[in-house]
Amino acid sequence: MSSVIASTRFSVLDRSRTREGHAAPEALRDTVGLARELERLGYHRVWVSEHHGVPGVAGSAPTVLAAAVAAATRTIRVGTGGVMLPNHQPLVVAEQFGVLESLFPGRVDMGLGRSVGFTDGVRRALGREKDVADDFAAQLDELLGWFRGTSSTGAHARPAEGLTVPPFVLAMGEGATIAARAGLPMVIGDLRNREKMRRGVDHYRETFRPSSWAAQPYVVISGTVAVAASPEEARRLLLPEAWSMAYSRTHGTFPPLPPAERVEALTMTEKERGFYESGLSGHIAGTEDQVAHELETVIKETGADEVLVTTSTYDRDALLDSYRRLARVAGLGPVRHPEVPDRPEDGS
Repeated sequence: MSSVIASTRFSVLDRSRTREGHAAPEALRDTVGLARELERLGYHRVWVSEHHGVPGVAGSAPTVLAAAVAAATRTIRVGTGGVMLPNHQPLVVAEQFGVLESLFPGRVDMGLGRSVGFTDGVRRALGREKDVADDFAAQLDELLGWFRGTSSTGAHARPAEGLTVPPFVLAMGEGATIAARAGLPMVIGDLRNREKMRRGVDHYRETFRPSSWAAQPYVVISGTVAVAASPEEARRLLLPEAWSMAYSRTHGTFPPLPPAERVEALTMTEKERGFYESGLSGHIAGTEDQVAHELETVIKETGADEVLVTTSTYDRDALLDSYRRLARVAGLGPVRHPEVPDRPEDGS
């Protein structure tokens, strides 16, 4: 195994993707079950996401889902990738993470993004406008202030004040600048546009200001990584998500994942085919040897400290096999501890 890969942390963001023929609650339970397996495999952290009003994603309340994941595991770090700060009052976000950190001390991450609701209807329901994302830097500063007890309101965030929950900024567009100025770790994607990723990473490192949260830059690169016994099998893992993305671009709604065999049998319009083929390109996919080579290349190019894998597919068994193979590529060691009961007794 490459020393470059061996010195890099590997983590997973699971977006609780819904699947054709399966109810949305099943996707949430799948996320919790996957987290248990990722912990056994030795992954560093598992994150969940925030989406509102999306048929293809069940994860609409990330701090609630993160609590379920943390309760079902023992050692793996748990967090959000991310809470979309413009959708919420910073005080409420601080309180939620304060509760999480109090319940699961030393295991909670606070990944934060600047996106708002995807459609006009969702934004109206949230009481937010598109331009609220422009205030992300100020919202971030206010949020961190609740943990440090520096709010000018005279109010205090309980139990967050005085706790340290590591914050991460999801860098899309100007996010890298905001992360650097605030002195916070940065998560940047996606792997399909390596040149843009490298520019973002370089800008972040060049403009980073040390803070009480991070003394030096910390870069997490994120994207799809699919590993299988053959290149063809690895590519099939990509088909459901590629089609869902193509469908969303041509129909305005993001659907549940279809099985790969249904995607292969579809007749697509020229426009759909273009988006679909584009959605299949640029990911890291292949056999263990092929993926190891690709990972070593991108880690060297970016100097990444961590890789956050965001793979989604219809076949959950194949997805789990991919994560097992990736764990071998990364040289992760299995974590063994007593099984966590579904309903832990009080005081456990």
